[in-house]
Amino acid sequence: MTQVRVRFAPSPTGPLHIGGVRTALYNYLFAKKNNGTFILRIEDTDQVRFVEGAEEYIMESLEWCGIKVEEGIREGGKFGPYRQSDRKAIYRQYADLLVEKGDAYFAFDTAEELEKLRSSYEKQGFTFIYNASNRESLNNSISLETSVWKKKIEGGEPYVIRYKMPPGEEISFSDLIRGNIVVNTSTLDDKVLFKSDGMPTYHLANIVDDHLMEISHVIRGEEWLPSLPLHVMIYRSLGWDQPLFAHLPLLLKPDGKGKLSKRDGDKMGFPVFPLYWPYGETAKGYREEGYYPEAFVNMLAFLGWNPGTEQEIFSIDELSESFSMDRVGKSGSRFDPEKAKWFNHQYLQTKTDREIAMEFREILRTHGFNYDIINLEKLVGLVKERVTFVKEIWDQTDFFFKAPATYDPEVVKKRWKEDSGLIISELRSVLEKADDFSPSTTESIVKAWIESKGYNTGAVMNAFRLVIVGASRGPHMFDIINWIGKTETLSRIDKGLSIIGK
Repeated sequence: MTQVRVRFAPSPTGPLHIGGVRTALYNYLFAKKNNGTFILRIEDTDQVRFVEGAEEYIMESLEWCGIKVEEGIREGGKFGPYRQSDRKAIYRQYADLLVEKGDAYFAFDTAEELEKLRSSYEKQGFTFIYNASNRESLNNSISLETSVWKKKIEGGEPYVIRYKMPPGEEISFSDLIRGNIVVNTSTLDDKVLFKSDGMPTYHLANIVDDHLMEISHVIRGEEWLPSLPLHVMIYRSLGWDQPLFAHLPLLLKPDGKGKLSKRDGDKMGFPVFPLYWPYGETAKGYREEGYYPEAFVNMLAFLGWNPGTEQEIFSIDELSESFSMDRVGKSGSRFDPEKAKWFNHQYLQTKTDREIAMEFREILRTHGFNYDIINLEKLVGLVKERVTFVKEIWDQTDFFFKAPATYDPEVVKKRWKEDSGLIISELRSVLEKADDFSPSTTESIVKAWIESKGYNTGAVMNAFRLVIVGASRGPHMFDIINWIGKTETLSRIDKGLSIIGK
């Protein structure tokens, strides 16, 4: 294999969809697997749709994911510039070269004229395609006398440059994922390569850039597959060797019906972007929702690829070692929000109690509490298996930091019996005498007392949990009272007895 050079080439037209991140990830993994180079190129030829802040968002997203760019706007490189608007002067010469070779032509048709033609065709039940079947009757340098179209150009009349697709030719090309494909050129239109605003379209710019940057493999989304015949023809027209192509399957909605969109995420409550998008219509991001980047990347890798084994948890280095294009599927991959959460849960469990406690301490501060990290480590160890995100620890542990203000009426009705007040008063006396409040000691003392009195263990412990927690939730009771301490435990019993009733 020649030196592997791949590129991720997004347009800065808004937040980066996770489908785009997956494309970047697969390019990156393929490059790492083959000791190649991963390049970030910003394709901003569509100035009308350009969105301020999108370029920075793309770079920050890749950085958060751990996808390291080796050549790009920030990193530089000998094949720069890496922003297409900065390469504007490069493209025109290749458009002109195609015209000189007879493989492209000038077209002066206005938007209004073309719209009128489309409407006319539609009324007759047809679809208008600008190609060999009608170009000789349209407003272009093929149908017009040379002197006429040259005068138009000299006079400053707006024009575009279109590729001249030959009629009735079978184009055969291969895709690393989909195999061999054959298309007849009569079904294709004469795409615009150079726009009237002086900027190239994607079709010309990406080919020129890929050639000049020595890209060996073009790994991109399935939506570009219909453009592949044109791209193959342009490579042929320019006399260049084409790279190998791989078109990735779509990311589908959770129900599998159609492409995953922001609307699906908004409707079902999950992000479809890696980071929070703050401009215009805002959008949630995986980072801000509490996902670990490693979990997000691991989840994304499995949306279209599988390792052929039972292993599901992979570091990014392990993914690059295992990744291969022949294990990328052809069919769309259904996005599962619950599986995304599962991945995050798995990664959270691998974190040390200290790491999680450091994260949780910042959340605690927003609730007005400051605790030393040693105590928080102990607390995290009690509940981390119950949570998917660090932010959920507060919901699992709020009663560790403050006595219940209310007591769940359903639990009171179900668990608080006629003799509960008397029994809990007795329990208070037992605990008050305990000098050692470690979980093992208090559990031993209380169990011995219950047994000596002949009480029902479940009834006692349910009522005890109610006065300490305020509901039927939380970890082992003796871990809870050890953490809050003897004084707070007795105070909560007194409060509970006064409110629920003796």
